[in-house]
Amino acid sequence: MLQGIIDLWFVFVILSVVFTTYDIRNTPVSWVQKLGWILVVIYTGPFGLFYYLLTCRNPGKNWHALYTQANWKQAVNSEVHCVAGDATGIIIAAIILSFTTIPMGIELVIEYIASFISGWFIFQAGMMLSMYKSYRESLFKTFFPEMVSMNLVMVGMIPTMYILMHYIPNSGEPSSSHFWFVMAMATLAGAVIAYPINFWLVKNKLKHGCMTLPEKNSNVLSNMEMSNQKYEGMGEHNAMSSPHEMRAISLIKQIIIISMTFAVLTVAILVALYYLPMGSVTMTSMPMGQ
Repeated sequence: MLQGIIDLWFVFVILSVVFTTYDIRNTPVSWVQKLGWILVVIYTGPFGLFYYLLTCRNPGKNWHALYTQANWKQAVNSEVHCVAGDATGIIIAAIILSFTTIPMGIELVIEYIASFISGWFIFQAGMMLSMYKSYRESLFKTFFPEMVSMNLVMVGMIPTMYILMHYIPNSGEPSSSHFWFVMAMATLAGAVIAYPINFWLVKNKLKHGCMTLPEKNSNVLSNMEMSNQKYEGMGEHNAMSSPHEMRAISLIKQIIIISMTFAVLTVAILVALYYLPMGSVTMTSMPMGQ
């Protein structure tokens, strides 16, 4: 029964990835955004495809900026960078760690660091690079939104991954389809739980959303160009208030919010561990002992 469900899942994943990879070529967004969507669909299959069609697919020439301008769509596109980067990092770490036998605590730390590096250095800073003077500045500006968003992605991913790996046989083996099914379910859980914080970040202009690029042979401006033109000639102060200019909050508020997300993540991990037998101390031992 379980194997049949997993096999059907991967049929849908393959079809979803093929369509997205082909279709997104004509979507006027950056290569980082395109890569993010492809990875998200790889991890979440038809669910990722559904939201790609709903929030990012180009509905027609010169219509993309208008189609994606709603806050909830901007939040979905914003979350894509985080989910793609974080999930990629944790999956790569999980594959490497599957060949080792180390305490769960160390595994969690390694997976967390790998997730943060992938999400922050590549997807967040990479996506925002065009808006800042240097890659270093982009890293600095995107640290806070990436940290709080990633922590809540981990709230969904880590407990889901460890619990399912304990109860689904062979799911600690990267060569098994069970492993990839568990990672898909963990990524879905992380995406659902992290969406509210991404919506809040985008609404308050603390994190970017979907930035439409100019289309070839088009006389219509992209959403970034429209924003800049709208604020052109209004004075230096008002020009800096462009909708695509990210805002900042005080360091104290950043520390408080980050601390709150760490607290939520800690509780989530402790709850997950509560449902695992005491002998399940590593990722590789959890699925194999059942």
